[in-house]
Amino acid sequence: MLLVAELVGGFVFGSLALLADGAHMASDVLALTVALVALNLARRPPTDRHTYGLARAEVLGAQVNGVLLLAGAGAVVVEALRRLDDPARIDAFGVVVVGALGLAVNVVSAVAVGHVSHGDLGLRAAFWHLLADAAGSVAVLVAAFAALAFGAYRVDALASILIAVMVLVGAWRLLRDTTRVLLEAVPEGIDLVAVRRALEGADGVEAVHDLHVWSVGSSHAALSAHVVLAGPLSLHDAQERSGALKAMLADRFGIAHATLEVECHECADEHTAGHR
Repeated sequence: MLLVAELVGGFVFGSLALLADGAHMASDVLALTVALVALNLARRPPTDRHTYGLARAEVLGAQVNGVLLLAGAGAVVVEALRRLDDPARIDAFGVVVVGALGLAVNVVSAVAVGHVSHGDLGLRAAFWHLLADAAGSVAVLVAAFAALAFGAYRVDALASILIAVMVLVGAWRLLRDTTRVLLEAVPEGIDLVAVRRALEGADGVEAVHDLHVWSVGSSHAALSAHVVLAGPLSLHDAQERSGALKAMLADRFGIAHATLEVECHECADEHTAGHR
């Protein structure tokens, strides 16, 4: 209902800021839909075709939202620049009513989503949409009061540009974070140098090579590495050391999914002690 009120109100009252906020709210509906669908997909168990499951579905959904945000912000800026040159009159009182209603709804929604969005890029996408909408509603109200009190109709176009800038900031963050995941960059908050030092400094470890850390989804860090152990070792001993290293990685760095290929130059059973 609020979405319809903002879009209709923007046309009826002639407010570009209200239209921009309404259009952004329309993308919020899509953002929430994509986030929920992606979250359900990410919870599906692995299959023979998708051995990691569909954990990256939420990342793809968040990236789609980021692209939509960029496109919407660009359209708003183009129209706002046109209106700065030729300002249009707006029905300020009507804009105040709809803008105040939009602010109340957006603040309540942003707080609710923010409490459960930690570590989930899809829900973070929805949160940024709602937060930008709340700030956009404030800009709408400022533009309406400026028109009502001073007849300053250009403020509506300036408010639209401000909304677009806030949208662009959120879109940039989403695209940056999702691209890092898709390119399998080291997750934020994990220091690869510290991980290497922790592995190399563990008891019985001679060397570490082919170390890789990436994200399966937005919050599931994974690691693979070859670890050279000091021998001689039995296969059982190598497995125990591998288990201890994995426990250390989970405890110190939050890396619960670790694949370690352990090697030793002198093994008691004359076989390479390999364990995944």
